[in-house]
Amino acid sequence: MLSDTGYPMTLHERCRRVARMLLLPLGLAAAGPLTAQEVVDDGETQEGALFLLLPIGAQGVGLGRAMTALHNPEAAFWNPAGIAEETERRALLYRGDQLAGAATAASFLFPWQRVGTFGLSYLLLDLDDQDVTDDFGNTLGSFSVRNHLAIASFATSLPWGINAGANLKLVQFRVGCRGQCTDVETTSSAYAVDVGVQAQPFSTLPLRFGWMLAHAGTEFRSSNEEGQALPLPTRLRFALAYRVLHRVVEDEPLDLWASVETEDRARDPGSPSVYFGLNLSAADMFFVRTGYVGGQLDQTDGATVGLGLRIDRFDLNLAMSLTRSMVTGQSQPIHVTLGVAF
Repeated sequence: MLSDTGYPMTLHERCRRVARMLLLPLGLAAAGPLTAQEVVDDGETQEGALFLLLPIGAQGVGLGRAMTALHNPEAAFWNPAGIAEETERRALLYRGDQLAGAATAASFLFPWQRVGTFGLSYLLLDLDDQDVTDDFGNTLGSFSVRNHLAIASFATSLPWGINAGANLKLVQFRVGCRGQCTDVETTSSAYAVDVGVQAQPFSTLPLRFGWMLAHAGTEFRSSNEEGQALPLPTRLRFALAYRVLHRVVEDEPLDLWASVETEDRARDPGSPSVYFGLNLSAADMFFVRTGYVGGQLDQTDGATVGLGLRIDRFDLNLAMSLTRSMVTGQSQPIHVTLGVAF
């Protein structure tokens, strides 16, 4: 195997090339030493930890990510203000194959009467392992690439129909190695906060407003001193949600919420994404969802669909995007969230 200069690759160059191959599915390239995730958009904006922008939770995926104005047990991954109205302790387990790799997440919610709701959540994004071989096919070692996100949440209800919430997050990216590639092992870390608000100020009108500042925090720094420090992908979100059937169906089992929101960079605005979602529920047991994602900053644009079933203390939600991956050309996988109140 030849390097970019035309000479045979050294072991270090071979290891770095394999690591680049693992990062490219998420639009991330290793620039210089393998120390931080980076993307260059139009040659201007560089951001790290782009896995924070991936959708987590089947309900949110089914609604096309239009979640900022909605109350939802998955809200720790969308807008922490959305967990303020929880009345039962709840555990959620999520599984979905993202564009970059397999995502597994868990969330635990603990309401405290008259105080608010506390939450603990964790996300693992596994970009899989990749063997490093020499020119004769002998295995020299293997890379593992993992992204970790730990979240502590709190949300509470305030007067005038306002919910407010915040997340404190630890963000970490790791490249590990077994074998002859330890020179490119690295860990990049950052701390971040999310701050969100939801409001339904009109008692006679089921119109909800949502606002959120997401992923604001320290630079994404590596344990390797030579690494470049990159800012987190800080975003601003504004949203509206409206209960469509409130004048048509009163005190009946059918309910329909429509939501729309926009998201843009906080540091360099001008490339907004727009999200639409519809959530139809019957007897608070059966749920049909659909949504649409559109924008320059998203890995996949297009329509989404989802289904939900709630029986007693258990609920199961499924969702998928109807578009094909821009990287692999394959259909999008199904996202699953299983929840239980305890």
